[in-house]
Amino acid sequence: MASTDPLLQPFQLRHLTLRNRFMSTSHEPAYTDDGLPKARYRLYHAEKAKGGIALTQFGGSCIVAEDSPPAFGNIHVYRDEVVPWLRELSDAVHGHGAALMCQITHLGRRTAWNTGDWLPVIAASPIREPAHRAIPKPMEDWDFERVIKAYADAAERCKEGGLDGIEIEAYGHLLDHFWSPATNKRNDDYGGSLENRMRLFMQVLDAIRERVGPDYIVGTRMVCDEDWDRGLSKEDGLEITRRVVATGKIDFVSVIRGHIESDEALSHVIPNMGTPSAPHLDFAGEVRAVAKVATFHAARIQDVATARHAVAEGKLDMVGMTRAHIADPHIAAKVARGEEARIRPCVGAGYCIDRIYGEGEALCIHNPATGREAVIPHAVAKSEGPRKRIVVVGGGPAGLEAARVSGERGHDVVLMEAAPEAGGQVRLAACLKRRQEMIGIVDWRLEECGRLGVDIRFNVFAEADDVLAESPDIVVIATGGLPNDTILDEGADLVTSTWDILSGEAKPGERVLLFDEIGNHAGLQTAEMIARSGARLDYVTPDRMVAAEIGGTNHPVYMKAFEETGVTLTLNKRLTKVRREGNGLAATLYSEYAKETEERIADQIVMEAGTLALDDLYFALKPASSNGGAVDQKALVLGQPQRMTRNPQGTFQLFRIGDAVQSRNIHAAIYDGIRYAMAF
Repeated sequence: MASTDPLLQPFQLRHLTLRNRFMSTSHEPAYTDDGLPKARYRLYHAEKAKGGIALTQFGGSCIVAEDSPPAFGNIHVYRDEVVPWLRELSDAVHGHGAALMCQITHLGRRTAWNTGDWLPVIAASPIREPAHRAIPKPMEDWDFERVIKAYADAAERCKEGGLDGIEIEAYGHLLDHFWSPATNKRNDDYGGSLENRMRLFMQVLDAIRERVGPDYIVGTRMVCDEDWDRGLSKEDGLEITRRVVATGKIDFVSVIRGHIESDEALSHVIPNMGTPSAPHLDFAGEVRAVAKVATFHAARIQDVATARHAVAEGKLDMVGMTRAHIADPHIAAKVARGEEARIRPCVGAGYCIDRIYGEGEALCIHNPATGREAVIPHAVAKSEGPRKRIVVVGGGPAGLEAARVSGERGHDVVLMEAAPEAGGQVRLAACLKRRQEMIGIVDWRLEECGRLGVDIRFNVFAEADDVLAESPDIVVIATGGLPNDTILDEGADLVTSTWDILSGEAKPGERVLLFDEIGNHAGLQTAEMIARSGARLDYVTPDRMVAAEIGGTNHPVYMKAFEETGVTLTLNKRLTKVRREGNGLAATLYSEYAKETEERIADQIVMEAGTLALDDLYFALKPASSNGGAVDQKALVLGQPQRMTRNPQGTFQLFRIGDAVQSRNIHAAIYDGIRYAMAF
């Protein structure tokens, strides 16, 4: 029987039949190799096609000219060499029944002049973009001529590469710089009236259509309201939409609301956890009603129920679940099989996009296979070897993942957890109300472990004898760590840990000094919790910036809390000592620059310095293990079995993972869990 699920209905886009309503909108995971979409890029998109998606868009954004240097791993569609790689990508995606399109753009001022070929950055007017820091050169007559041609050339390369279509980017980049009064101060034919401000976009559209012909699919991802008192109004945005569609040269509109010139602004366009689901969906529906053309949209549509509502209520034709597909590229297939409950949830952590700007590649906080499809499977296969008895100690993210994957491999798995519930430090992260979605990382694994028959035993503080009594073939130590209090010269016993505050074991005082050695979420969310409690907070870091390890989409919400509560920020100072001072505590802070110390008085001093491995059990078991705890790191990286033997009399292999090795993060812990267990 044909499904009645709105999400599983096909959609006709010109000559192209899309098999359902699931799509991934254009984005750049920075998986390019020399500016080209080679193997890693191909495998990433092919996995989504394999997972049942109808349309995967890529290249957010593919750059059309040399003076639009890559800001985050962009594909170079200004080079002829891109065409064969596009063909390989097209063949791979089409081979699994999906369609694909790419986004082409000139970044304008949203890049840097001191990269690539060091050419001047261009825009409508010489107005600096705070996020990328460049002051652009206003475009001249010859700039317009070459940029228009560059768009047409790029579109032709995409067609030659076998893509089903393209979309023209007009959202924070060159073309909509001309639309917006915030960025266009010209008084020539490209400034002033709406018609003039639209001129460049229309010229680009005409040139593209002339080059690719009337039957090739061309759409636009466009800002329809900058939601900014200085920027493009909703009224003008909708009028631009009407005029663009009226040309008859656009097949779809992908709706954006907001502007992205700063981290704070971007955090509303691409909202993270703690914000309403699908905040711009109703607006996208308004655009669809005005445009009367195929309408796409993506912004925190992270669950199938919201996606289904979007289609059923006529707000969208295709639903962009972009970050959701980074978390689980098999969403469509699971819905079609009636396994909606098994979809790995996007928890809205923003780890994926923040890494693009920081570490230079998108990774999902709790799906380590994404971007690593060459070595890590999204669907774990059964082991072809004998069934093994595997004991995992520790029910945090590392242990749960090792147990889940071992269960998928078909092994007999026991997980021992000292606490009455699973989650470890993830559960602490979820203590802050706006970050409570983080618990989805734990809940999904618990449900999967239950389905796979993993024997989970809570309230078991496992010792060596408990483990050995299970006659294990493999033991995985995932006991995590404990707060590091060893960095002070004296007074560690007087300090409160961030864990104590987050868990509620300790209440914030009235005057609190928080020393954050690390600059990641643990310290910042503790600071936010303290500040929101009404305490006077002095936040101290030895770094040259606040929240050094927090990315651009997460940083704004912490700074908002700090601004609203009057937190005092102190940079470049290190906490070295704590002593009692009357009814309070005296903190000694040292400046490496001034080579001086100062004391500050508080009634509570909180410290975040990462964790130290809780590894007693590991070392107790190490002598009896066959590998002596040793790891063949080359085999680990390649996803191959561990065959190292250091003690032939040993009866089991022993591995430790996650923070039981060293203080890292959630992604690292889960990555450890799968890459060890998938080879068991």
